[in-house]
Amino acid sequence: MRPAQIELPGCMLIEDAPLDARNTLRVKARSAWLAALSDPAALPRLLDFPTLRGLPLLALGAGSNVLFTGDWPGLIVQLRNGGIERIGETQGQVQLRVGAGESWDAWVRWTLAQGLVGLENLILIPGTVGAAPIQNIGAYGVEVARSILSVEAWDRERNCFVDLRADDCAFGYRDSCFRREPQRWIISAVRFNLAREGALHLDYAGIREELAGMRVEQPRAVHVAEAVLRLRTRKLPDPALIGNAGSFFKNPRVDAALAATLRMRHPGLPQWPQADGSIKLSAAWLVEATGCKGLREGDAGISERHALVLVNHGAASGAQLWALAVRVRDAVHMRFGVLLEAEPRVLP
Repeated sequence: MRPAQIELPGCMLIEDAPLDARNTLRVKARSAWLAALSDPAALPRLLDFPTLRGLPLLALGAGSNVLFTGDWPGLIVQLRNGGIERIGETQGQVQLRVGAGESWDAWVRWTLAQGLVGLENLILIPGTVGAAPIQNIGAYGVEVARSILSVEAWDRERNCFVDLRADDCAFGYRDSCFRREPQRWIISAVRFNLAREGALHLDYAGIREELAGMRVEQPRAVHVAEAVLRLRTRKLPDPALIGNAGSFFKNPRVDAALAATLRMRHPGLPQWPQADGSIKLSAAWLVEATGCKGLREGDAGISERHALVLVNHGAASGAQLWALAVRVRDAVHMRFGVLLEAEPRVLP
């Protein structure tokens, strides 16, 4: 018997939907219901559909930041609305509105083609524009929050669309109000503020060296993007070739006392002081120091190319991948007294 498919205005609702093609770890799982929306305006009617009332909800982009350890018992909402709209320009600052379903990497490349500055360090990150604010994506010294004007979202608590200014989104390191309250928000569009000219962020490890190798002496945003693209391609496995969700663990923050102890015992451990007095540590260094880089149990593994990347070599289940991640987390905790936190959402 085929799963039910119900067509609503601007939305296709699918019962018992397979998820293995909807997550970049390629985990086999199913969702009780999945709604693919071409128009966010269909959200109020969808969420009022009798069969769906009271079910747990998951807003899903390209599935590049989730690990399904089993089937999802509720409703998954995927917004597929794209489009880029120029909404203003003042003193060399350009304001743009982008649909949640737009590819993040395609959007970054569009900004580069327009000669805009701000997102070049974030090229080649998989996922959608609507997912970017949820974990405040970041790479090579830049977080997306610095370029966001506001986030448009459906607020399930107030039953209306809202436009949250960046200051109201509670952005933090891989964090936001959307991540803290995932049942409340469904992001429909993001507004950005980008510059026609601006300072480039070149200080993250490897960027200046890559630019030198490219023989670029006066870099522009397109050169920085090319340098980052080369670095990412060398260091990170391609999700199109092997299932993965990018960096699986966040760089941990510890207090100054523990950082000092670790510095004395492990002089090679990279440490970065933070504005609040805490010290950020390199999660990749910690994992590699435990010998877990390249570890494999069945089809679940840690990439040989990058110690933070959990990979699916073929048919690993979500539960098997999570079990391996826990083993790595526990090994780091036992040796260093530092508890790593997963960057992707582990579901259900």
